[in-house]
Amino acid sequence: MRLGYAAGMEEKLQYRQRVITDSDVAFIRQLLREHPAASRRELSKKLCQAWNWVQPNGALRDMVCRGLMLKLHREGLIELPPVRQVPCNPLAHRSQPTVVSVDARPLQVKLSEIQPLEFRSVRRTPEEPLFNSLLEQFHYLRYTQPVGETLKFLAYAGQRPVACFAWSSSAHYLGCRDRFLGWSDQARRKNLHLLAYNTRFLLLPWVQIPHLASHLLARMTRMLSGEWERAYGHPIYFVETFIDPERFRGTCYRAANWTVLGFTTGRGKNAWSKRPNRPIKEVLGYPLRRDFRELLSV
Repeated sequence: MRLGYAAGMEEKLQYRQRVITDSDVAFIRQLLREHPAASRRELSKKLCQAWNWVQPNGALRDMVCRGLMLKLHREGLIELPPVRQVPCNPLAHRSQPTVVSVDARPLQVKLSEIQPLEFRSVRRTPEEPLFNSLLEQFHYLRYTQPVGETLKFLAYAGQRPVACFAWSSSAHYLGCRDRFLGWSDQARRKNLHLLAYNTRFLLLPWVQIPHLASHLLARMTRMLSGEWERAYGHPIYFVETFIDPERFRGTCYRAANWTVLGFTTGRGKNAWSKRPNRPIKEVLGYPLRRDFRELLSV
């Protein structure tokens, strides 16, 4: 990320979907001069407040702001105060989920015989360790801590869990998705929080029930926007997921009417070399409203 030059125009850079001008850099320098005794954390909070830089739920974008200020410091554009302490990074030293025992007897019945099925939102509840444990034990990608806005669901047949769903914030840039939605860069930056990414879908291995996966997926998408609004104060209009075509066909997604949007580039968000560094995934998407393009393009 470096400042770009254009004749007759103000110098600009972009950081995490926010355009930063040289006027913004000058504002940050003034903020530093006005608060010489403030820590880096205090300064980032003051900048968030001054810019009204907040998440959709109203919380300050403190960590993102600190990253911006550190980037400007490393570029020599501002001078931050010395680091006062180096806190432990819980994400870098996160322990594996504790194994939680569960009834793993084979469940082989007709779909009609296990109704009604119940969905439980388990993030920050006593059932969250069970959710994390099931993904760690039985999903091929195992459990990873999601970032950004996130929801976790367990689907139950009676007292027995049968499936897990994990959702999180969507990818900032995804060419095939962005072309499908037809939105501008400005609309994408404004409305990206109205999309969600299905990071994990696990049907537990001892559950052998025809059509259950697509049935659960269809029900999950019908309820997701309301659950998201309760948790974060805004709805969801479109969802996406990635499928590894060397492992799966994504049959349940196709049966639930998800659309194949294209493929990833295989570069990932940190691939500055622009060369593929990970498996290429198939991208599938599903609109939660008929007028999704109109809602996401304003």
